[in-house]
Amino acid sequence: MKLGITQRVEYFGKYKEARDCLDQRWSILFEKLKINIFPIPNTLKNFDKWQNIVKCDGYVLTGGNDISKFRDSKNVSKERDKIEFALLKNAQLNSLPVFSVCRGFQMMNIFLGGKLEKISGHVARRHLVYYDFDQTDKFKSKEVNSFHEWGIPQKALAKDLITCAYDNDGFIEAARHKKLKWTGVMWHPEREKKFKTLDIQIIKKLFNK
Repeated sequence: MKLGITQRVEYFGKYKEARDCLDQRWSILFEKLKINIFPIPNTLKNFDKWQNIVKCDGYVLTGGNDISKFRDSKNVSKERDKIEFALLKNAQLNSLPVFSVCRGFQMMNIFLGGKLEKISGHVARRHLVYYDFDQTDKFKSKEVNSFHEWGIPQKALAKDLITCAYDNDGFIEAARHKKLKWTGVMWHPEREKKFKTLDIQIIKKLFNK
């Protein structure tokens, strides 16, 4: 299996460089899962042409960079926004699975018509979420990491998404698409010192591993 994975953009003024970056822990996680990942350049002129060559079986949208359309956004990359919209359109048209994390989940929600809201107290901390990815209405609790300044209140969740996890403040922490094999989480599976069983299960189920 081959997955295309998006990258954050970091700017280095001293060298006048914009760099595509990927946390090495993503490689460690997917090597453990025996899944090959292919970093997606943010400067692609034609995403569909790239996909026709690489032929990814699905995609991963990672964290980092705020989405540029919001006034209070920080460290934005319009190029990345454009690539991820093209990616999601390609995945939608071709029914490809998508796993989205933090900013990636936010982008997925916006692509599907949802909204975001500025949130406080969710950066570099751990907190409880209540999750149910099997839609049994039996939510369990789990402690997760948190590194985001934008959240998704229930009222702002895209209509095609189903809540799979929420926090004590009423913000959505995970969701899945009603029809497509798309799942998003606000926490970072790759940043855990030891990868969590639930995260591994979510990824395996999504990509049929």
